[in-house]
Amino acid sequence: MMNMSSFKELARLLQTIGQPARLQILLAIGEGETCVCHLEAAFGWRQAYLSQHLMALRKAGVLEGRRAGRFIHYRLSDLRLLAIIRQAAELRNVSLPDLAPSPGCGCPNCCQEQKGD
Repeated sequence: MMNMSSFKELARLLQTIGQPARLQILLAIGEGETCVCHLEAAFGWRQAYLSQHLMALRKAGVLEGRRAGRFIHYRLSDLRLLAIIRQAAELRNVSLPDLAPSPGCGCPNCCQEQKGD
């Protein structure tokens, strides 16, 4: 049987990812890696608002970051989190949007993709 601290840890994880903006961020990152400017372009949120959510997700161990020059790229620390989100959506009969990042991003990864097109 799980002890109370295990339940508290699980509750902290669910509370951290349970905010609508954070769910959107996690789905936008998906199975790959996404830079902050990609997320800004995709959602049109202020950088400070986005950074606040990214910091909470990093502190909870949900995201990992990698710096490339002045750009920070994020990925999920465990892809099973996407399955949990998708199952929760299915449980509630909610259709999840396909949150592909915006083509207006100017990071090196995006610029390389645009040059390759």
